[in-house]
Amino acid sequence: MASSNQGVAFRTPPEALASEQAQLNPFDWYAEMRREHPVRYDDQRGRWDVFKYEDVKQIVSDHETYASDVASTDIRLVDRDFDTDRAPSMIRADPPAHGRLRNFVNSRFQPGSIAEHRARFEQIADDLLDDIDSGANVDIIDKFSHPYPVTIIADLLGLPRDDYDQFLTWSKAATELSLTDDEKAIESNKRRRARVQREMREYFSNLISERATGSGDDLITLAAMNDELTHEEKISFCLTLLIAGNVTTVNLITNALWCFEENDVFDAVRTGAVSRKKVIEEVLRYRSPAQTVRRVTTKPVELGGRRIDAGELVLARIGSANRDPARFDSPEEFRPERSPNPHIAFGGGIHFCLGAQLARLEADIALEKLLDRFEVINPDLSDLSPQTFLYGVKSFPCRLETGN
Repeated sequence: MASSNQGVAFRTPPEALASEQAQLNPFDWYAEMRREHPVRYDDQRGRWDVFKYEDVKQIVSDHETYASDVASTDIRLVDRDFDTDRAPSMIRADPPAHGRLRNFVNSRFQPGSIAEHRARFEQIADDLLDDIDSGANVDIIDKFSHPYPVTIIADLLGLPRDDYDQFLTWSKAATELSLTDDEKAIESNKRRRARVQREMREYFSNLISERATGSGDDLITLAAMNDELTHEEKISFCLTLLIAGNVTTVNLITNALWCFEENDVFDAVRTGAVSRKKVIEEVLRYRSPAQTVRRVTTKPVELGGRRIDAGELVLARIGSANRDPARFDSPEEFRPERSPNPHIAFGGGIHFCLGAQLARLEADIALEKLLDRFEVINPDLSDLSPQTFLYGVKSFPCRLETGN
């Protein structure tokens, strides 16, 4: 099966997921595909979809066979996440570049290092919640789920406080994608994102230059003083943290509230009858923020009884893998204290999510603060609209009430 090499929109969904309702609930389609076509080629989209846990785990763990650097192949995507003539980020780089781009910052994202910031993260959460009045009907994403992790990343990067609002605006713009194959919409989206990227690149370029001889403990200074990275690679590092450093947490927090409402576990989590840490892992499995990981084959390979040629685009369906009955008991049930819970929401292998522990801590603090502050959290699930960047919703209306 050969790739067409013609420009195609990566985020154009398969026909089965064309509707908003199907994008909110792709899980019936996943189940059908696991049964009928666990490894299938989509002629219309020019790529492979892989659905079973063991196959998906193999893809995300084997970087030698399934590479992340699609830009180095002759596959042409019309809506790449970043300009292809720019330096690679750790997310889409393969060895040996991957280690050079990631290892210098690894220690900052280990559990011990991240835990040192807990008090600061708690203060950020409290400050945001202070602005929400009891009895208010709010979009929890706009008021909390989005500004909370963005502020944390801005803090870790060492951005000037006066720039936080601009950082939040860029973060929103960078993740607003058009889920369409309409050429005009694609071009409009590309122009908008290109403008935002130019602004962000100029901003970070200036900060990196200013901090090249600095002595600060922030992540921009850490990158700026690293002689192994080019200037463009340092900029890409900052952009990666801006986007990847917050979008998972935004959706993890919101998806948790979604799951709690559907399964009536708010009080159980609030009182500690259900472990907050365990329920976060179950949210990651049940409504994984990253439903799909993109890879390209470096050599011919057989997977699930199908032969895939070298240079093929492969989409590993993490959201399907995490509901595979071959790996999980009653996978379609939300079990708040599921154990063991070997989900692969954060990927695997050398590309295991650098910010996994950060996202877990952020979610733990966010849920603790929300449930302690508000006795009533009443989401309105009647009119949810799917995001296009990761799995989640564009807005999440809630009525919040304190116990007073």
